[in-house]
Amino acid sequence: MWRSLASNMFTVLVVGMFLAAGVILWGQSQYTAEGPLDQAICLRVKTGSNMGQVSKELEKTGAVSNGTIFRLGADYSDKANQLKAGSFLINERSSMEQIVEQITKGGASTCGTEIVYRIGVTRLQTQIRELDPGTERFVELAAFDPSAEDVPAVYGEKRAERDTRYRIAVAEGVTSWQIVEGLKALDLLEGNVTEVPDEGMLAPDSYEVSPGTQRGAVLAQMQEKQELRINAVWESRQDGLPLANPEEMLILASIIEKETGLAGERGQVASVFTNRLNQGMKLQTDPTVIYGITKGQGVLGRGLRRSELRRITPWNTYLIDGLPPTPIANPGLASLEAAVAPDETDYIFFVADGTGGHAFAETLQEHNRNVAKWREIEAERNNN
Repeated sequence: MWRSLASNMFTVLVVGMFLAAGVILWGQSQYTAEGPLDQAICLRVKTGSNMGQVSKELEKTGAVSNGTIFRLGADYSDKANQLKAGSFLINERSSMEQIVEQITKGGASTCGTEIVYRIGVTRLQTQIRELDPGTERFVELAAFDPSAEDVPAVYGEKRAERDTRYRIAVAEGVTSWQIVEGLKALDLLEGNVTEVPDEGMLAPDSYEVSPGTQRGAVLAQMQEKQELRINAVWESRQDGLPLANPEEMLILASIIEKETGLAGERGQVASVFTNRLNQGMKLQTDPTVIYGITKGQGVLGRGLRRSELRRITPWNTYLIDGLPPTPIANPGLASLEAAVAPDETDYIFFVADGTGGHAFAETLQEHNRNVAKWREIEAERNNN
């Protein structure tokens, strides 16, 4: 009898072990299998949340089929205590394993709200935008001048959310003074700036920041990036350029930056100035004259007067030979690259063509025809 009972108990134990193993294998397959989510979502994990709360939220949104398996999988992989607060983009069909990895790996939000502080050539703008998980594109919620008194309520609401991300976007062609004034206008940042960095030495780019970031630290980051760019681009320069050092390259790049905003034209514009320098011709470029008037502190906001074209300043390239003494703005990487790798052309003239671009010419006769066309376009626009 006892032998029979023991045999039966052993059989039950074996069967139980096989069943348990089967359940474990089934759970593992569920944990790593493609998930049920048919459209991407933005999962917000609040500070202080745990895997149990997150699993309930994922079950409610249909991102996981079984919250218990999700929690057990996170425990088994030793990631249950690595949960990060933030907003995370959960792509369609993400497995439980992939979701756990997404919400524990770093802590940097991948969706939700982003506030972008844009420092442009003609204006400052604060843009509040939110990622649409379905399209993975940002939708603008509001945009305003950060120096304005009327600030939309949504700005304060999003600033209060801990997972909101912040970014400063600096446009190509802004001056160092404009960047410093732009940083001063941002209430997100702290610290005083006592000196304006040298013209041209701040890299136009996008910079991640957080509340309380020091303005000086942002400027230092911009300077470091620009120095790295200058050194790398100078090392890649073509032979035979009329540029003696990286400083002259930076000056030329800043002129190219201010003369055209079209990517496809930078090489041609660079070729004009390179040809002029090689032939000993004056550069005769309006943006340098404007810089001599404004010193980079704001925009002129009107056309140049004839008297200003004749005014003697160190930057008036209608009067001086060669390059001006300093850059006239902060050039982006593409303009730096154009300065050391200009297109091979015989162009020595260019003028606006009415489409946002320029008409280039090799001879003065051809250039005069292009200028006449531009004058006709200007007159027609003024009459409308």
